[in-house]
Amino acid sequence: MKSGLLFPKNQKAKRHLKKRAGSIMQKKDGRCWMCVKIHGDNRMHPVLHKHHIFFGAGQRKISEENGFYIWLCPGHHIYDGGREAVHRNYGLCRMLQRETQDKWEKMGHTRREFIELVGRSYIN
Repeated sequence: MKSGLLFPKNQKAKRHLKKRAGSIMQKKDGRCWMCVKIHGDNRMHPVLHKHHIFFGAGQRKISEENGFYIWLCPGHHIYDGGREAVHRNYGLCRMLQRETQDKWEKMGHTRREFIELVGRSYIN
């Protein structure tokens, strides 16, 4: 326990978190990545969801630590009836994964590094 604090913190209870990277795909500026990309719609949204581009089986942590995420309006995240919601549209999900890998490689990383990190290449 740390002493000298009004409410001492138990060090064992504190989770060890790696420093999180910012998104390599976009700044959080109130705009939905998909609205801008697909429709050219630059309006500000009162609510944005963080979408981890690689998810499931430990991939979410990798996405968080390396900035593999974007900000989406609720419709483009999960609620759009399947048309343009990335969790319901396989094609959009794969497009995002390819664009993220491309951006990662343009930042000076190799394809081999990406494969070691994520497990596969999304670019043929």
